[in-house]
Amino acid sequence: MIRDILKSNQEFVEEKQYEQFMTSKLPNKRIAILTCMDTRLTELLPAALGMRNGDVKMIKNAGAVISSPFGSVMRSLIIAIYNLEVDTILVVGHRDCGMQNIDNQAIQEKMQQRGIHKETIDLIKFCGVDFDVWLRGFDCVESSVKATMRNILEHPLIPGDIQVYGMIMDPVTGKVDMM
Repeated sequence: MIRDILKSNQEFVEEKQYEQFMTSKLPNKRIAILTCMDTRLTELLPAALGMRNGDVKMIKNAGAVISSPFGSVMRSLIIAIYNLEVDTILVVGHRDCGMQNIDNQAIQEKMQQRGIHKETIDLIKFCGVDFDVWLRGFDCVESSVKATMRNILEHPLIPGDIQVYGMIMDPVTGKVDMM
């Protein structure tokens, strides 16, 4: 698989296919989108929103959630605002999300089945990581998007002039509903 990827990359560069993607590091539309890492959204989301390469900063994680007020997602949003001229943030959740109704106990069992020792998990818990919180999903995508929006809007380092919007996308048709 890796050889195929590297071969494709070599052809991509040799044929100068990258030229169609050239843009600046600043987002043309001054928007950052926080969305889920779901594979169905990779090309669907930008196409459904009329976004082209270079238009937005795209931040993806499991469920489009902010799990820590000073974690990598908030850090990325803050850098986007203060260093990359972003003035609008879209939080885009989607129907049929893998984070909905996730069972963190089942994940821990799968970790052990894949060779992670229970002692390792216990040590991590002892060090202060609450797996019930860290691996938590959500019951309702609308509530999750609203909570993420609230986390952004109420963050002490987010300026008051930043606009934050929430959307729920259908991962089949691309239709979005505003929150």
